[in-house]
Amino acid sequence: MQQLAESVLATLPEQFRVQMDEIVMQVEDFATPEQLASVELTDKWELTGLYEGEALPDRSVWQSHRMPARIWLFREPLIAEWRETGVRMDDLVRHVVIHEAGHHFGFSDDDMHALEDDAD
Repeated sequence: MQQLAESVLATLPEQFRVQMDEIVMQVEDFATPEQLASVELTDKWELTGLYEGEALPDRSVWQSHRMPARIWLFREPLIAEWRETGVRMDDLVRHVVIHEAGHHFGFSDDDMHALEDDAD
């Protein structure tokens, strides 16, 4: 899953890739209770990915020494979604990574859902 996620980043257009070079990709079985609470969820099976960090539009050149942004993928919920939907795992991972990368660029969940709906 880690390799799938990193390959998604490697295939992004260069203008996006260079702005994501500091992002750490991390795969865990489930989100922590704190991560779930940060997105107002309680069921560990509901969260397949999470962006943690400060979005690019919110950053200041005067800030330094911040932790790198992270995109988390949660293995067990992704596997459950794969089994439930039959969508290919590489497509699921790509969708989640791109969605979480959108947060890095300052898009809200509503913004990204609207873009996805327009693309369909």
